[in-house]
Amino acid sequence: MARRAPKGQPRSAKRANVERLRKSLADYVAKQGLRWTDQRRLICDVFFDSTEHITLEELLRRVRVGDPRVGYATVYRTMRLLVESGVANERRFADGVTTYEPTEFETHHDHLICLDCGRIVEFKDPTIEKLQEQLARRHGFEVRFHKHELYCICVDPKCPEKRRKPRR
Repeated sequence: MARRAPKGQPRSAKRANVERLRKSLADYVAKQGLRWTDQRRLICDVFFDSTEHITLEELLRRVRVGDPRVGYATVYRTMRLLVESGVANERRFADGVTTYEPTEFETHHDHLICLDCGRIVEFKDPTIEKLQEQLARRHGFEVRFHKHELYCICVDPKCPEKRRKPRR
């Protein structure tokens, strides 16, 4: 299942970010002396074109549209490579499903996750970021990185999960 992310950055910013990620990946692959196959290239293209957090299964489904011979293991190994090279982030939310998203250079975002339908909304809030820094300093810490996930129930009446079963 793919998890939707909101319309965040403008297309030109996303395109520039993807180009930086592709260059970073190419540098990593060359430095490691790895082979760059057509299947890996296709997997990367589909991944970078994705607009949401994507599972391996959904990525495989989309990749097979372009090449039905691509196997799950190839997608898995390619995504491991993308994570190791720093161009993809692996996310495991409370539902235990692993999803992937491209790394965003010079930006940080947090997540709202619906416990019913699995929808993921990315958000940026400078007030929350400032409060986290203040809290850390008050307790004698300096934040290096963090992961902020809010688990919610969406109240969107158009939510497919809401139409399927009433909430108690």
